[in-house]
Amino acid sequence: MCDSVNTFVSPFSTRYASPEMKYNFSDNKRFTTWRRLWLYLAKSEKELGLKITDDQIKELEKNVDNVDFVKANEEEKLTRHDVMAHVHVFAAQCPLAAPIIHLGATSCDIVDNTDLIVMKDAMKILLPKLAKCISVIAEFAKKHKSLPTLGYTHLQPAQLTTVGKRASLWLNELLISERAISKVKEDLLFRGIKGTTGTQASFLQLFEGDYNKVKKLDTLFTQYAGFQKSFPVTGQTYSRLVDVEIVSALALLGAAAHKTCSDLRILANQQEMGEPFEETQIGSSAMAYKQNPMRSERCCSIARYLMNLVPNPLQTASVQWLERTLDDSANRRIVLSEAFLAADSIVRILQNVFEGLTVFPKVIEANINNYLPFLATENIIIAVVNHGGDRQEAHEKIRVLSIEVAREMKVEGVKRNTLIEKIEKDSFFEKIIPELPSILDIRTFFGCADLQVSEFLEDYVDPVLKKYEIERIAPSTLDI
Repeated sequence: MCDSVNTFVSPFSTRYASPEMKYNFSDNKRFTTWRRLWLYLAKSEKELGLKITDDQIKELEKNVDNVDFVKANEEEKLTRHDVMAHVHVFAAQCPLAAPIIHLGATSCDIVDNTDLIVMKDAMKILLPKLAKCISVIAEFAKKHKSLPTLGYTHLQPAQLTTVGKRASLWLNELLISERAISKVKEDLLFRGIKGTTGTQASFLQLFEGDYNKVKKLDTLFTQYAGFQKSFPVTGQTYSRLVDVEIVSALALLGAAAHKTCSDLRILANQQEMGEPFEETQIGSSAMAYKQNPMRSERCCSIARYLMNLVPNPLQTASVQWLERTLDDSANRRIVLSEAFLAADSIVRILQNVFEGLTVFPKVIEANINNYLPFLATENIIIAVVNHGGDRQEAHEKIRVLSIEVAREMKVEGVKRNTLIEKIEKDSFFEKIIPELPSILDIRTFFGCADLQVSEFLEDYVDPVLKKYEIERIAPSTLDI
């Protein structure tokens, strides 16, 4: 155990990531998986006729989880080789099976396959959590599908949308992320048992030139590890482009979360929505009144880190000379684990934020009322034309009045939009005054937003949630 007070420990371990994801990338998971792979190799070789006994298999099985980490560390200092250090320690614990441990294998037959197992398990941990986030914000979208709010383009007020429709945009990006990660998980192959340069030469010797047994060994070993297929060809390692695919899929989640939480930070600034804020929570050490969107800020911060990891595996893959170089190893130890720990941290924060989202309809209504008269100007012009008026003259009248109101609001600080009052006082618009209430009906300004949300949830969201046997419910479970 390290002294966490005097030794640096990743914030993912101490603050952000979940216990299950931290364990998945732990030394215990890693090295017991190595031992399981040695067991699978021995079982496969025994099934194909090599002289390996039941007692040797039983001895390996008995000691799979009995890793002596102190001895392994001492051995690695001597050998400067992590795999052989663990071979020696495992062999010392299994004297009967010692002669057949790692038989015919190279380090990457163990290390690469372990990485693939760990990353596949990480995706199995991550995806249900992402699905839970999707379920919570989907329920939020359904609840608020008909609540009008100002839409924004260029971060300037535009046509109305609804709170639920905006949430559906966040949902859509989470669905894209889920699809990308799911596809990578389902497409992920095992390295299999390929030997030093991927030619399986040592295994061909073990089986005295019987290529069919070599192929069968690869199949048995792969299936024991829980994979259906292995890569058809490898060098000493599986292609590092696979790592690029995995980290890129996780980075999509980072981008989706960053966009969502950035939106929430903007809406918190406008006081239209708020993330969870507890009774005893302190927003600022100096400004006691503040309620900062710190969870969304944290999510953006970690997401930015995740997105910026992608160039690492790209560059690593590009410089794997010939059958492999070892300059991938240290980089991958950091990047692959941190990418998953970051993604795990993000979904934990997202779920917590989504479960505690608060909407402030009165503020939203006040903001709409400030801009609704401007949004209604086109409809007012059309109404004038329908009563026989001149379109160009109506446009000019509206333009002049709108600029006057905008000046009052921006320069003089008038807080209320008085455009409708000015129109009502102008005799040019006399004929359409009775129609103003219907022209200004908010429900006519957000188009098909509510219908789009309903169809989106039914046709696209629910089928994804069904995969994870999750319904659109929002219980609060995480304290972040």
